[in-house]
Amino acid sequence: MYIKTRLTVMNFLQYAVWGAYLTSMGAFLANVGLAENIGLFFATQGFVSLFMPAVIGIVADRWIAAEKLLGICHFLAAVFLGAAAYMGAQPQVAFAPVYTFYTLSVAFYMPTIALSNSVAYSVLRQNGVDTVSAFPPIRVFGTVGFICAMLTSNFTGFQNTYMQWNFSAILGLILSVYCLTLPLCPTCAEKAKSLAEALGLKAFALFKEKKMAVFFIFSMLLGMSLQITNAYANPFINGFNMLDGFSGSWGANNANALISLSQVSETLCILLIPFALKRFGIKKVMLISMGAWVLRFGLFGLGNPSTGVGIALLIVSMIVYGVAFDFFNVSGSLYVDKETDASIRSSAQGVFMLMTNGFGAMIGTLGAQWVINKLVNVHIADYAAQYGALAQGATYPADFSALIEKGWSCSWFIFSGFALVVMVLFAFIFKYKHEPEAIK
Repeated sequence: MYIKTRLTVMNFLQYAVWGAYLTSMGAFLANVGLAENIGLFFATQGFVSLFMPAVIGIVADRWIAAEKLLGICHFLAAVFLGAAAYMGAQPQVAFAPVYTFYTLSVAFYMPTIALSNSVAYSVLRQNGVDTVSAFPPIRVFGTVGFICAMLTSNFTGFQNTYMQWNFSAILGLILSVYCLTLPLCPTCAEKAKSLAEALGLKAFALFKEKKMAVFFIFSMLLGMSLQITNAYANPFINGFNMLDGFSGSWGANNANALISLSQVSETLCILLIPFALKRFGIKKVMLISMGAWVLRFGLFGLGNPSTGVGIALLIVSMIVYGVAFDFFNVSGSLYVDKETDASIRSSAQGVFMLMTNGFGAMIGTLGAQWVINKLVNVHIADYAAQYGALAQGATYPADFSALIEKGWSCSWFIFSGFALVVMVLFAFIFKYKHEPEAIK
């Protein structure tokens, strides 16, 4: 029980660090004149995930105990994010220094997602605990931490300013110290037999197995959906304040609070994972996740935060998100841990992270930015060219408001259609025979 409590605290802080700014960063960037770069900031999380999780996983497997390395990474991420906050507090916010420090911060934070999973799995196994049954109830408190942090950012007003980054940095420093007190996660004692093994590249040999190769490829495709609503849900909902006939509603003024329902749904859905994996297997669980992504985006396309039916559709979308995220992200991580050898588990988690939050998130967010720039921001730019910047507290005329609202709807429907195509392809291509286990 003591070990589970220690890991629960770790998970709470791990995701509170991210929740402090992830869903509200888009609103802050828009407020300081960097709206057209929102996709780039979120895509950067994907870019650094192309190599940093794998590199850090290799170091954890071969040279530095995972819990110590986790603390080091959180310390560096917090320092750089604090520097980004300082640059974001200037009267005239310059893109280059803010983006540089932000990039350095996420370069050290993103590997901690896989590394914290690896630490939890290692400590649980050392204590003779079944990871499939024990990890989800521990991981659920990561989502609780995310919710607490994002609600704090919402109701303190941090969600619209650089203070969200300062808040995250403080949490990161606390976690960096806490990680150093966790139980030891030994590195691999066996001497490497080859250069590839010494460098931790053995995990990439998993691509030689057809089942794992197909799983990783579809993880990348599904990962393209992961950061889209994190990047654009807040600007989308908050943006209704500037649309004729929609401004002033509670939902539009409390975007983070509304989005937090997604994380509340996560806390419930994580607890379903042990049952779902044992009863249905990874293929059906992934298909359920993909179907949930179709609904997640589609309901965003139909909803709005300012009318009864509109906000109801958004709330349903928030509820669906728990299934969409957990049944893919958490179940996928457990599947990788189960299917890989102990000597490469941290590295394999890094590869999973590379495909999902690396290639997938980067391509998906940049693609989403292109779509939204073409369908939404083009109308905002047209208005600015004709009439100048929109006055604070004002709304766009009815014709521009209709174009912007339609642009957002079309964007969400495009993302929904993509998720549907991925789901159909996965159903036919991924071959996996599951033997249902007894539910305990």
